[in-house]
Amino acid sequence: QVQLVESGGGLVQSGGSLRLSCAASGFPVDWYSIGWYRQVPGKEREGLVCIAKDNSDSNYADSVQGRFTFSKDSDKNAAYLEMSDLKIEDTGVYYCLAVNTQDMTRLCTFTGGRSWGQGTQVTVFS
Repeated sequence: QVQLVESGGGLVQSGGSLRLSCAASGFPVDWYSIGWYRQVPGKEREGLVCIAKDNSDSNYADSVQGRFTFSKDSDKNAAYLEMSDLKIEDTGVYYCLAVNTQDMTRLCTFTGGRSWGQGTQVTVFS
């Protein structure tokens, strides 16, 4: 069964850090480009970080540039989102996607028609 499971969310004070995990099963995470997204109630799902499977291209939203970092562990078949200097506006449900594409701008921009997992909730408080 092909599946992605997000975890690692929680409550964190502004200025703090969290690491989110995206565990892949049923396929090697290295075979696909990975995107991380955030959804806030009442708003469109937003692409935050998208990395090509061969690391040849990347796309970071302005709102997270310099604060969020993508990484991947082939042995654990997982991708990660390291988040630092968290702000209240980072609150939301975070999702990951694995897509066979080399266009990271498109991967981060067009979120319709995708199959999403449960996500993981991140809540940043002051």
